[in-house]
Amino acid sequence: MDQLTFALAGNPNSGKTTLFNVLTGSTAHVGNWPGVTVDKKEGVYKKGDEPVAIMDLPGIYSLSPYTPEEVIARNYILKERPSCIINIVDATNLERNLYLTTQLLEVDIPMVVALNMTDVLKKQGDSIDVAALEEALGLPVVEISALREEGTEELMRRAIEAAKTTRDAFSVLKGIPSYGAIENAEIAFKLKDIQYPLFHAVKLVEKDELEVKSHPAEASAAVEYLKKNMKDASPFGEDTEAEIADARYKYIVENYAVALKRGRERKLGELTRSDKVDRVLTNKWAGIPIFLAILFAVFHLTFSENFLYLGSMIPPFAEFCEGIAAMENPWLSIFFSGDGLNSPGAMLFYLMEACTGQIGDWLGLGLTSMGAAGWAVGLVCDGVWGGVASVLSFVPQIMTLFLLFSILEDSGYMARVAFILDRLLRRFGVSGRAFMPMIMGFGCSIPAMINTRTLADEKERAATVRVIPFFSCGAKAPILTAVAGAIIADSANFHSTDLIVYGMYLLGVLVAILSLLLMRSTTMRGKTPPFVMELPTYHMPRFKNLMLHLWDKLKHYIQKAFTIILVSCIVIWVLSNFSWNWTFLMEEVEGEMINQQMDKSILGSIGMLIQPIFTPLGFGSQLGPWGWVFAVAAITGLIAKENVVATFGALAACVPVAIISSDVEGVGEVATMVAATGINVPALISFIMFNMTTIPCFAAVASAKGELGGKRFAWTLVFWMVTSYVVGSVIYTVGTWGWPALIWAAAAAAAIIGIVIYNKKADKKAKLLK
Repeated sequence: MDQLTFALAGNPNSGKTTLFNVLTGSTAHVGNWPGVTVDKKEGVYKKGDEPVAIMDLPGIYSLSPYTPEEVIARNYILKERPSCIINIVDATNLERNLYLTTQLLEVDIPMVVALNMTDVLKKQGDSIDVAALEEALGLPVVEISALREEGTEELMRRAIEAAKTTRDAFSVLKGIPSYGAIENAEIAFKLKDIQYPLFHAVKLVEKDELEVKSHPAEASAAVEYLKKNMKDASPFGEDTEAEIADARYKYIVENYAVALKRGRERKLGELTRSDKVDRVLTNKWAGIPIFLAILFAVFHLTFSENFLYLGSMIPPFAEFCEGIAAMENPWLSIFFSGDGLNSPGAMLFYLMEACTGQIGDWLGLGLTSMGAAGWAVGLVCDGVWGGVASVLSFVPQIMTLFLLFSILEDSGYMARVAFILDRLLRRFGVSGRAFMPMIMGFGCSIPAMINTRTLADEKERAATVRVIPFFSCGAKAPILTAVAGAIIADSANFHSTDLIVYGMYLLGVLVAILSLLLMRSTTMRGKTPPFVMELPTYHMPRFKNLMLHLWDKLKHYIQKAFTIILVSCIVIWVLSNFSWNWTFLMEEVEGEMINQQMDKSILGSIGMLIQPIFTPLGFGSQLGPWGWVFAVAAITGLIAKENVVATFGALAACVPVAIISSDVEGVGEVATMVAATGINVPALISFIMFNMTTIPCFAAVASAKGELGGKRFAWTLVFWMVTSYVVGSVIYTVGTWGWPALIWAAAAAAAIIGIVIYNKKADKKAKLLK
């Protein structure tokens, strides 16, 4: 017997994908539907007596061909004929969700209705008479909570039972004026032995684009029938699509919605708990400031070394922390810095730093006791472990950042942010829907770029892919933290790492917005598509879901640390310790292997060759003989952004200045390079912004190529290089001298005038073509 295949169909935000994850677990596989860039999710349910293939169809509101998702779901159901359809219905929005159900009823495939979010409904004091709804629909109905994993086994048991039976198609449209045309078309389809005749007949009378193209003769007959019989019979005239939609909702209200039992009568205009919260969080004036405050709180919890600014507000506590810092105890420094109490993210960071430092010491002692050669100790401790440890130390902070963003997303707040920013982003040529993949860029650019597939407009999609890297991913966090720490170490008056990091993130967002304005005003002009989004109710995120999400991110990060970054560290060490004639440059000095000739190394000569390119950005020729380290770090970051800090970690030991010690892994190495080169603060900020806005890591570049392809991808690479170079140059020149701001302002004014002229010519050309 062939394996059973179930299709999950439902509205967006109905919990369909959550149910898919519960049913399939680790068996899930994500690919693409043929010919389009929309996710295809497949998995296997193994908890029953027999394995069942599960297909997660894209979230849809109907089976009309308005979006790629709707076309995919419709074609799969009609052409692949699954053994059973599991229709996920949001119990808190019963009437709207059942609209899709009435369309699925017209296909004679076994079906089960999964009433999801019934736990939320009960909290509201409401309930659904499942037996009454089951009788009215003529289908099995099962109450579930996908989030809490309740009722899923009963759902699958009944779905397997249903799959082994047959079901006749049924329409709720009987009795409407145009139903005669539907019956005639159904008979015609049956005579032609076309599968699902009732569904095709309804769609044909709706004047569905796909049906009319596929069955022109039947479409003509339907039009003739409607002309003769519909003129005065329906208030909608010959607009059968509106008539059928209205009939579906009326039937739902009269026959299905009565199963919903309200715990109490709702007053007209009464607000739910989510509505009350939204009156504050999505307020026209307060929404964006609240979002910025929440964003700052996220960075403060993750990066601050003066948590809640207790050290600034309570002088005795500040003195206590300074005393703890003076003891230079790595384990006490987990909790206290010289400025105050560490934030949770900083505590985890210092804990990991203490562990990696201890491992490094053990490696050195172990290799020395085994009689290993000095070069081998240097390779393992400085080249390999030094680089990898400098990246691993940031894992706790990156995971803290991921956790906080996941909480905001799973609670339903991020959907509100998209709604809030729609008003702002619309002025720059993109809708609030584009913000969802952008905000995902704070986690990782790869899934963020894939998520742009939900954008219908190709130009909007391409513009969004280009600016996603400007929303700094977790891999860039070590660059921001290490360089920000070095700035603070070189400053006597400023001690807020979190403010610098927060400012850099906001600056990246600003660059993204300005880039969108430029693109959508020139080469990617087009109408901004309307933004319609269902706001999910607020709810507490599930601990298990958060941990699974974090584990997925952690696994990816650790895998990268011990593959790409490990190999990069070895390559960097070899290139920095050998000359072009493969002479080993390390020498033993007072019992330690030290490289005092790195400027003669392969890496040094390559770095000095490319160093002048970065002069306008502040980390080029003006930094002297050791400035090339910044150029090399920026280039190695193109492979993986974690390599930037890893490069400093591998090379700082070879610079002929005293190593600056720091409790923070990576900060000491960057501070050492600052001391060796004399680089100023504007140049350091320029270095951060260059790495934030230039070509992302190889994996993200591959994703961008897959999403854009062809010439558009090639121009995207040029766009990233030019943007990062211009942004870095502006920051360095204006920050160092001030007066170049006039030149940049004049260049911006000239660009605006050029855009206006370009648009006028483009509009004139478009009118002539019409």
